[in-house]
Formats: sequence, structure tokens, C-alpha cells
Amino acid sequence: MKTGQPQATLFSHKTGLWHTVLMNAVVLPLMLAWTVLVILLFPALFPVWKITTRWSRERIMRQMIWLYGRGWLAIMAPFVRFNREGLDREEIKPPCILVVNHLSFFDIFCLALMSYNNVAMTVRAWPFKMLWYAPFMHLAGYLNVESMPWPKITRAAIDILAKNGGILFFPEGHRSRTGRLQRFYSGAFKLAVETGTKIVPLCMAGTDELLPAGRWWLKPARVTLRALKPVDPAAFTGPSEHRAIQKVVKHMMELNLMEINSFSDQASGAACPVGISDLNTLSDMRPPGDSIQGIGNVDI
Repeated sequence: MKTGQPQATLFSHKTGLWHTVLMNAVVLPLMLAWTVLVILLFPALFPVWKITTRWSRERIMRQMIWLYGRGWLAIMAPFVRFNREGLDREEIKPPCILVVNHLSFFDIFCLALMSYNNVAMTVRAWPFKMLWYAPFMHLAGYLNVESMPWPKITRAAIDILAKNGGILFFPEGHRSRTGRLQRFYSGAFKLAVETGTKIVPLCMAGTDELLPAGRWWLKPARVTLRALKPVDPAAFTGPSEHRAIQKVVKHMMELNLMEINSFSDQASGAACPVGISDLNTLSDMRPPGDSIQGIGNVDI
């Protein structure tokens, strides 16, 4: 999964029925087996990790979740082409607040494409009711943004950022069923202003082809995760600066998602929806030095 080097996969973009059947026959049992294995090994691995690293339990759990996600990526790799764009730049590393669009259940695991793992996610209340995931989310210090009062969220966020961590928001709050960005909630942007922390926008594309909302079976796909230029809240002033940051970030993400999807459409022979003027605007928003082809939910 190196930048600029497309992976070899078992499919062309125009996949046939047998590719899809093969993917589901291979990937789903392996993912279940990987999940069971990790859960069984966890009681032995966690204390060893604690002794050898002397990290906090939250830091250890976040790395373990990241490695679990890397396992999912490895299992899917024969059928999914993963593209990483701008994810290794120093300017996007923590402390920061990450915001990413939401298309699929698999978005969370595809975030393992990131080069760092000390990231606490903001999560709605229902995942904390899943018995097989909830204990790990508590150990990782994930923030339940539907149940926690805002002052408590802010205090927890300040502590995470002070320890050189990142905080990730899905500002749409739930998965998009159209592929387009939905209304953004303002929690991530309000937190950026209150803490003076940079916002790092991330664009996810292709996971809605892999596993969209409402479908239970997988389909081979191209998945791209692109990091955009960070946005400094200090550049905004006024009583509603978090709203201004929110609008700027959403516009950046909309244009970049159009570009990413247009190249995917060109590869599959579909019509390109992005105009020349849009691509010119993107020149200031694309990660520097990267090839285009290279590999929150609180409303205040």
C-alpha cells in the first residue's frame, strides 16, 4: 500500500459476478476468523504491550485497533485497490482534529491506511451497545458524543491532544446513501476553535462501492483516502468562526471528492462530472507533491 504504486488485485474495475462471489466466499470468513482470533488473544497481548511500551491503556488500545484494521485491509487487498494520498506528511500529524466523510461501515477499518494510530474516535451511542466492540472502545477512550455533555467532551479532548493524540469526527453523523456530502454538524469545528487545534480534512471514496449502507455483501472496489491541507482555526475570527471553518472544510472536501470520483469514473469508462474550473480550484487544496493517481457528530 505504498503511495504512487497501484496494488495488484484479482479484478478489473468492471468486475464480473464470479469476482464478487469469490470475494465474499473468501473475505467474510477470514474477517470473522481474524476478529475471533484478536478477541481471544487480547487478554494475553494487552498486559505484554503494557509492560513493554509503558503506554497508557488508551494509547495501547488505539494501536491495537489500528493493527486490527490493518488486518482487515490485508484480507481485502486481493480484491480492493487501496490508494493513499498525502497521508505521510508531517503537517497532518497529531495533535489535530480529523474530519472524514462517511460512506460505509468499512470506513472505520479503512482509516488504518493512516500512518499513525494514536487517534480517538467520536462515536454515536449505538456502537457502545455492541458487546463485541464496546469494551475495546471504552479502553481506547473513544468519545460518546450523544451521551457525554459538551464540557466533558472538551475536557477529554484537551487531554487527548495534550498527549499528542488525534481526535476523529464523522461530521455528517451517519453514512451517506447518495455518495454526496450531507449536512455537517459543528462539534469538530467548535472544538478546534476552543482548543486552537488544526483541522485535518480527510476524503474517503470507494467504500460505498465496497459496502454501501443497506447492502450486506461485498463488491471489489477502488478505495481512496486523501488527506487535505490542514486548516488553522487561528486564521478565522468573529463570533461564528467555527461555522466559517465548517463551510471552508466542507467546500474543500466536496471539490476533492469530485476529483477523486472523476478519476475513478474515467478508469471505468463513465462520464467525468468535474469541470476544468473545479480542477483549477483544487490546485490549492490537493496535498503537495502527491500524484492524483497515487496510491462529529455534535451540533452546537
